[in-house]
Amino acid sequence: MRILSVNVGRAVDADWAGNLRRTAIDKRKVEGRVAVLENGLAGDERADTANHGHPDQAVYAYAREDYDWWEPIMGRDLRDGEFGENLTTAGADVTGAVLGERWRVGTAVLEVTAPRIPCVVFRNWLDERGWVKRFTDANRTGAYFRVVEQGELGAGDEIEVLYRPSNGVTIAESFRAYHGDRDLMLQILDLPGHSDKWDRIAERVLGDRSGVVAS
Repeated sequence: MRILSVNVGRAVDADWAGNLRRTAIDKRKVEGRVAVLENGLAGDERADTANHGHPDQAVYAYAREDYDWWEPIMGRDLRDGEFGENLTTAGADVTGAVLGERWRVGTAVLEVTAPRIPCVVFRNWLDERGWVKRFTDANRTGAYFRVVEQGELGAGDEIEVLYRPSNGVTIAESFRAYHGDRDLMLQILDLPGHSDKWDRIAERVLGDRSGVVAS
């Protein structure tokens, strides 16, 4: 398992980018070593900090193998970084990673926190009809990470899994929890150190029960 490409982007104005009209979804490959800071990669920006600025969304990874699956379906070539990910991986089952799983990449340590939830900006960026539903149905979401140890990384670095919870919930399962699977949501709330964003999502999925479970 290794990093195929490291991608960063700057925020730009865009009429199609939702209510904010500003986005940094256009991530482009960078050469050399890149610093991994507390809240993401050096040189990378997030325009919509309300929805994408949480420390548990510091780094986003997507698998090259999932791009390869999408290409014939979409009828187009997909470059590394096109889905807005910071790390394009090779040989890693990113959506099969477990919440709380820790990766060492270069000298940094990253922890899996959540799946990518498709939004209108993602849809408009790709200009694909019905994209939110298609991406949701495919359940090939990629994964968000928090930064546990700062460091640096670069293309070609091996991915070392330092820790994988034995009773964990995969990214694919957590995506189903987001979309209403109550049993999986309860499992997530039982995970030590789960992102506080899951507590807020649970209020929608579990209703009145969430406050009791998450307390």
